[in-house]
Amino acid sequence: MAWPVLMSTGMCPVTALRVNAITERVIGAAIRVHRALGPGLLESVYLACLLHELRGAGLSVRTQFPVPVHYQDVRLDCGYRVDAIVEDLVIVEVKAVGQLAPIHEAQLLTYLRLSGRPVGLMINFNTRLLTAGIRRVVNGLLEG
Repeated sequence: MAWPVLMSTGMCPVTALRVNAITERVIGAAIRVHRALGPGLLESVYLACLLHELRGAGLSVRTQFPVPVHYQDVRLDCGYRVDAIVEDLVIVEVKAVGQLAPIHEAQLLTYLRLSGRPVGLMINFNTRLLTAGIRRVVNGLLEG
């Protein structure tokens, strides 16, 4: 799958290729989890299983990573935490909701902006077909 928007954001080609490879691996792992469990469970279950898959694949994953807010030259730890950061590049937010809402995508956009990470994946496991529940966001540009 090609993700051309990465190149238009000014990201260097090597980083863009690495980010694309990571997101593809995360999506593959999420599909495996969804096929095994199906919809209807809690977010925490899907996140735990996804983390197990990603770490088993040899990827570096940090969970509940704090995202501070910088306001008027002050760093404020306001309690924002992302579900996971993979290879220190890709933010992954896991949901198990009836439908992703604009506020979920806005949350991911904000996490990307505040953390300086280039790409985020919003993965909603509460769908019949997982690919319908995946949103990929690049530095503020929703790719779908």
